[in-house]
Amino acid sequence: MSTSTTASVSTHILDTSAGRPAEAVAVRLAARQGSDADWQALGGSATDADGRCKDLPALPEGTTHVRLDFDTETYFAKKQAAAQQDAPALRDSENGRPVFFPEVAITFAVVPGEHYHVPLLLNPFGYSVYRGS
Repeated sequence: MSTSTTASVSTHILDTSAGRPAEAVAVRLAARQGSDADWQALGGSATDADGRCKDLPALPEGTTHVRLDFDTETYFAKKQAAAQQDAPALRDSENGRPVFFPEVAITFAVVPGEHYHVPLLLNPFGYSVYRGS
C-alpha cells in the first residue's frame, strides 16, 4: 500500500502462449534512491494460481526506481517437463534448447504516493510489459 511518502508495486504474469496465468514464477524486488544509487534487494515472492504476486515487500521511503526480476527459466523448464510427460514425442523436438529469456528484468521510475501495477505478458520467445491499473 502506498503512502504519501512511498510508492507501492504489484504485478501479475499472463503466459500468452497458453492463454493462462503463469503460476509459481519467482519474482524478486529491488529498489534504489536515485539513478546513481546502488540497488537494495527487498525480497521476493512467487505468482499464485492467478499469476499474481500479492505479497511483494513494501518500498522504502525515498525510492525513485524499482526493478522486478522474473525467473522465467524455471517456469518454462517446469512447463516443458510437464508437456514431455503428457506427450513424450515432444521431447525430441526440443533438442534440449535452453529458454531464450531465462529472466526478465523490468526497471521503472516511481514517485511517492502512487501505486504501480506492472503486468508481464510472457511467451517462450518474447515478452511485453506495461503500466496497468
